[in-house]
Amino acid sequence: MSRSSVSLGIGGTVQTYVWNWKGKPVSVIYEVLGEGKQILLLPAFSTVSSRAEMRGLAEQLAERFQVIAVDWPGFGESDRPGIDYKPAVYHGFLRSFVQSVFSDPVVVIAGGHAAGYVMQLAQQSPAPWSYVILTAPTWRGPLPTAMGEHRKAYKVLQQIVRLPILGQFLYFLNTLPWFLRWMYQRHVYADPKHITRSLMAEKWQASRGWGARFASVAFVTGALDPVRDRMQFIDYFQPLPVPVLMVIGEQTPPKSREEMEIVVHFSGVQVLRMPGSLGLHEEYADALMTGLLPMLNKFLS
Repeated sequence: MSRSSVSLGIGGTVQTYVWNWKGKPVSVIYEVLGEGKQILLLPAFSTVSSRAEMRGLAEQLAERFQVIAVDWPGFGESDRPGIDYKPAVYHGFLRSFVQSVFSDPVVVIAGGHAAGYVMQLAQQSPAPWSYVILTAPTWRGPLPTAMGEHRKAYKVLQQIVRLPILGQFLYFLNTLPWFLRWMYQRHVYADPKHITRSLMAEKWQASRGWGARFASVAFVTGALDPVRDRMQFIDYFQPLPVPVLMVIGEQTPPKSREEMEIVVHFSGVQVLRMPGSLGLHEEYADALMTGLLPMLNKFLS
């Protein structure tokens, strides 16, 4: 499929936010759709992260609200500079973006690893969020989750992938269409029938482009983990700085679901359980909207 036939957006007005990181400008793409009270949509971190994964949810929310969907720096259609990607980059970006775009506390819907960055920002006073919705929240990257804490080895892997030729080749192997499909079947989608050819073309396109490997390998190896252990993550929710709803998919991988259930057990978050896995906000956007709309209408009325 050609580049021009693949959409990485939500069907709204595309805008650019120029953010400065250590004196260097980084162009961040975001999109605005609909009118009304504002809702910020933050996609999950992944090799194929883009605001397009929020499209189904955005289209339905835009019938009643104004939605703003963002491509994180290093992902999607935003700039992908070869910087040292670490939590400080994304803490800094999110704080700056929210302060520049929103004048009042806003509802935020965040997928996966975006949860930790949203909850960290919720600690500031006044909080930029009025209501936080976390879909399949995670705090630990794929390699540390699957293979344990081997940070020195993961650091070496990051350095290898950053190399011009060998690094690009290794990244290419890990973004082949068949590998992306396997990843979606194993962790992201609950029903293999939903993993269509057009979906994989979109995900492959999201993984392309100069510099795509830099932020991707940082996420995969745990360098973008907002916290270093479970208790630090739980501390974000004790006490709750703002109202929080956590959405948990019934087919979420066991290790990731265990972390979500522990947060639920030790905090006062609201819980919505529904079909899906780590990509439930995309795969089951209709079901998610059905569950969220009564809460949003009540909260924003």
